[in-house]
Amino acid sequence: MISGKALSGCFAAVCALVHTGIARPQPASEPDTAILERIVITEARFPTEYITTAGNTASISRDEIEVTGHTHVSELMYRAPGTWIVRGSGQEHLTAIRSPVMTGAGACGAFLFMEDGIPIRPSGFCNVNQLFEINTEQSARAEVVRGPGGALYGSNALHGMINYLLPYPASGAETTLAAEIGTDDYYRARIGLGSWDGQSGVKVLANVTHDGGYRADSGFDQGKVNVLYSRRDANTEFDLAFSGTYLDQQTAGFIFGQNAYKDDTLVGINLNPEAFRKVESQRLTARWTRLLSQDVTVDIRPYVRRSRMEFLQHFLPGQPLEENGQNSIGVLTAFEKRHSDRFSTIAGIDNEYADGFLVEDQENPISDESPFLMETRPAGKHYDYDVDALSLAPYLVVVGKPTDRITLSAGLRAEYLRYEYENGMLDGNTREDGTVCGMGGCLFNRPSNSDDSFLNVAPKLGLLYDVNQSNSIYASVRRGFRAPQVTELYRLQRQQSISDLTSEELNSFELGWRVQLTGFWLDAAAFYMAKDNFIFRDANGINVSDGKTLHKGFEFDLTAALSDSFTLYAAGTYAIHEYDFDREVGAGDSIFSGNEIDTAPETLGSVRLDWSFHRNDIAEFEWVHVGGYYLDAANLAAYEGYDLLNLRILFDFSNAWQAYVRVNNVTNTKYAERADFAFGEYRYFPGRKRSYFLQLQYQPR
Repeated sequence: MISGKALSGCFAAVCALVHTGIARPQPASEPDTAILERIVITEARFPTEYITTAGNTASISRDEIEVTGHTHVSELMYRAPGTWIVRGSGQEHLTAIRSPVMTGAGACGAFLFMEDGIPIRPSGFCNVNQLFEINTEQSARAEVVRGPGGALYGSNALHGMINYLLPYPASGAETTLAAEIGTDDYYRARIGLGSWDGQSGVKVLANVTHDGGYRADSGFDQGKVNVLYSRRDANTEFDLAFSGTYLDQQTAGFIFGQNAYKDDTLVGINLNPEAFRKVESQRLTARWTRLLSQDVTVDIRPYVRRSRMEFLQHFLPGQPLEENGQNSIGVLTAFEKRHSDRFSTIAGIDNEYADGFLVEDQENPISDESPFLMETRPAGKHYDYDVDALSLAPYLVVVGKPTDRITLSAGLRAEYLRYEYENGMLDGNTREDGTVCGMGGCLFNRPSNSDDSFLNVAPKLGLLYDVNQSNSIYASVRRGFRAPQVTELYRLQRQQSISDLTSEELNSFELGWRVQLTGFWLDAAAFYMAKDNFIFRDANGINVSDGKTLHKGFEFDLTAALSDSFTLYAAGTYAIHEYDFDREVGAGDSIFSGNEIDTAPETLGSVRLDWSFHRNDIAEFEWVHVGGYYLDAANLAAYEGYDLLNLRILFDFSNAWQAYVRVNNVTNTKYAERADFAFGEYRYFPGRKRSYFLQLQYQPR
């Protein structure tokens, strides 16, 4: 078992600091509200004081987003405990939230990604990289909920949720212009324009980025835009938002060989210079919130979404081209009724319709490979299908206070999801023209037209106990679910003509403690989660859903004002993720109950020290830690993990001009963003070397 022993001393020091910090600060008559008052939205759909919620939420503020100046969303999300966004090539990523890094079958759809509380993709049509479809760089805030979404959120809110909140206009005229230059031909420009007359306003946000890439033929061009409109009166809030993104990148694959990421020559190569990914997305959303009476609030959020993607599957023999896309429309509704000072309910119905497609086409026949691969992976189209999806989900949440110190909550969500699948090719596993492949038939199997439906129920129970004005304890029991994704059901291989999958379910118990004192905040939680019907691909290449996994650990989130000039922030995680079943999974790999799941570090964390050294000037020193982890299900191959140091400095020259200096990987550590072991080989996505970035910004205040 990998336990991160080399860094246990560092984590012990942080834990000691937490313990010491709890004992020293004393409550004050006038608390530092800038630190202690935390309002969250994701947990209850309505703005809620975090201290009153029976669940966890990590909040990353707009100031933190600005200071981080992330070139990839992974750089920002280290700030949330229990969360690891693994950087791939360009803007690609994989996600871990109270989980291993999810890859392959069962990975897509394990997390719910949202913008203003609205999922950015329809149920069943996920993409593991889809955070690049959000303007994370100019968002007002990011909220991360770890563990199942419970009654308020449906399919995909399994291991966790990330919700980015847009910065709607709120006061006066706003102007932001910024230009940035960095290592490896990195260039970025941002603009923000807005106006507000006291009742209504408009804001436009946009950024464009060019990255030359730190590996050969691995650059990208990216653009994002948001157009926001808000109107407020005494009883009504109305927001209208358009979001659009595009990405055009050259993609670099793995480098091979044990510890290849330490070789300066190998780090810079790209064995797949032909690989690429092109993505575009558009969303139009609205939010209408009205106070119908003193005790009743209604919140309605209609939306329309579109996304398109094409990419070369360079990681597969024959390198087929995949094109996919979705159009969707839906509405989220919530009605909050405050029956008394001690009793309230939230109820609603979420509806969605989506139309998606996928085409996979291999342009050329395979050559210079084994006879088996050349025969079973023919040139031509492999898949061509359309799927219509309809979902309907009523829910109810009840919150009561039987005493002044105790708050109880209970909720239930029922979600019905139906797919109508239509095959655009010949059924079966023949070639595109109907001829039969030798050696047992072609690999790609296309099922007949079908309708498939799934009904899932997600209960939630919560308890909050206010020990005193500064301490609270909470416990929650939740269930999350994930309906099988379209690609798992209809993108089959030759030994499987019909998929027989059920929805994944994750049952979670969480116990947490929150402390808020003058200049001090601590949020700590222990969790235990059991997942049933885990979907994976077995040794025969068949998607099955009879796996079981266990997840348990401890997390903390700490803020401590050490003085007028120094503030300490720390986020840490210790967790064990393990299999709870036995199975052969092919390629010489086997799953054994009790083994740790691959790509699941036991320790994750970050520590930041912010120094306000002159007027509004700020320097931030950050230590990022990713512990060691196994690379295979049998726990025979391992990676040692890594530690990085980052430095960020904000110079505030005047009321209008600011400069940001950022140095990532200050010590020029050689590391792997992601390590893997497959088909008898170690393989890595190498980490970026020391990188420098300079941003000049004009933002009158």
